[in-house]
Amino acid sequence: MAGVVVCHATASIRERIVVTSLGVPLLAPVRAAASADELVTLARRLPPAVVLLDADLPGPGPAEAMRRLHTVAPAATVVMLAGPDDVPALERALALGARGFLTPDVNRSELAAVAAHVHAALAGGLTSGRDETQTAVRAEETRTPDPERAVVPAGPVVALTRRELEVLVGMSNGRSNAQIGQDLYLSEDTVKTHARRLFRKLGASDRAQAVAIGMRRGLIH
Repeated sequence: MAGVVVCHATASIRERIVVTSLGVPLLAPVRAAASADELVTLARRLPPAVVLLDADLPGPGPAEAMRRLHTVAPAATVVMLAGPDDVPALERALALGARGFLTPDVNRSELAAVAAHVHAALAGGLTSGRDETQTAVRAEETRTPDPERAVVPAGPVVALTRRELEVLVGMSNGRSNAQIGQDLYLSEDTVKTHARRLFRKLGASDRAQAVAIGMRRGLIH
């Protein structure tokens, strides 16, 4: 297993992520695919450690792409590429067994975080298997989060989007949903949507528990 395959149907997005990935040594070699068929062909030649997969991949779709991928590279870690406001795509990503998701405008620091956690897991003898009894552990970096990057905890990778992290930080500061919305220029309903998603990802039942879990995992201070 080695490197990353960027599988996205949009050439401009695919090429930008490839260029960004080239700056992350742990992701070498960097390869690109425009379809599920191309992804599987590349995975047969050299099973990738990471696959960045278009959540709206046309043709057979991302579900079938993941099924085919895991027949030839069962240990590959799949991270979906979807917009932070594309709720159906993000919900579908987790339901399909993806280990997390990132936005298509992912930056180098986000990719480096994914690479570091995946390689740490591989070094520890873990695979990207789908054992749903596993839970994410604290983030590798315990510092005040940078709102410009997604947080990807170690272990089974479950990412908080930039917005979800901002909402969690607001909660930790005692801000109401309405106040967080004002701070982020979002509607209160949108804040609630982000809150529900981060509760589910963290396994939290309410704001207090989400903040406590976030602190334990080093996502916030």
